Amino acid sequence: MPPKTGILCMAYGSPAGEAGVEAYYTHIRSGRPPSPEALKELRARYRAIGSSPLTKITRAQAAALGKRLGMPTFVGMKHAPPFIAAAVAEAQAAGVKKLVGLPLAPHYAQMSTGGYEEAMREAWTEELVFIPGFHDHPSFTAALRGLLSESLAYFHPDRLFFTAHSLPARIVAEGDDYPGRLQRSCRLLEDRMDLPPWEFAFQSASTTGEPWLGPDLREAIERSGARKVLVCPIGFVADHLEILYDLDVEAQAWAKRHRIELQRTPSFNDRPRFIDALAAIVRDALAATTAGPRSRV
Repeated sequence: MPPKTGILCMAYGSPAGEAGVEAYYTHIRSGRPPSPEALKELRARYRAIGSSPLTKITRAQAAALGKRLGMPTFVGMKHAPPFIAAAVAEAQAAGVKKLVGLPLAPHYAQMSTGGYEEAMREAWTEELVFIPGFHDHPSFTAALRGLLSESLAYFHPDRLFFTAHSLPARIVAEGDDYPGRLQRSCRLLEDRMDLPPWEFAFQSASTTGEPWLGPDLREAIERSGARKVLVCPIGFVADHLEILYDLDVEAQAWAKRHRIELQRTPSFNDRPRFIDALAAIVRDALAATTAGPRSRV
């Protein structure tokens, strides 16, 4: 590989501590401060999990990926320090001339993942290889099979629920096939595994006054009648608020009230098999890149 090639690993971001929650939430809302009630609720959620390990995990993922590929890696967040622009500046200072943009989100959606690309293109003027998702990459599917097999070896659910972060439903009318990409990931697993009865549900929808993609996980579980449930959050690759609170605290409390046994598959974090998958994804993206500046695969 060219010696001046680097990788920018990107994630959504999280506040460093409870004191940073307001600034983080304000950034998500494009500079509009949250209401006191919304801020209080979000602080309570972070307090319940101690703090989000997302930044630490993303740094560990990037370091392991860089070691695996023998390339410099950098970390940039969409809504919290270190921001993407700062990571781009770090890559420039390191002499990188070709930068691979890797959002650590398997399923592309213009409303969410598209923001990573926009931030990179605003800050980076050299050659860019942007990876817009990897939901159907064989190495990612293989890594998912490993997670599922690990859980299914000891837990035998009545029903398996794949989940991902919900988004406003209008994205479908706007032509975004985010739900289709999620279903594609599930079908690829079904083709290669003997899965229990399964369905897809969304989680972590926000209250914004407009419809969000559904069904919601808890509604889907209740409708299914299942008493033993395994959740595989296929849209996430690391532990953070949506895993540690939305599933491990909120969904678990709901399940106990309804006398439902609920377990989830572990997160990838910096597991070697996932790092292997990321390395294969980056290699394939670089191999597919045609000559010329500001490429996108």
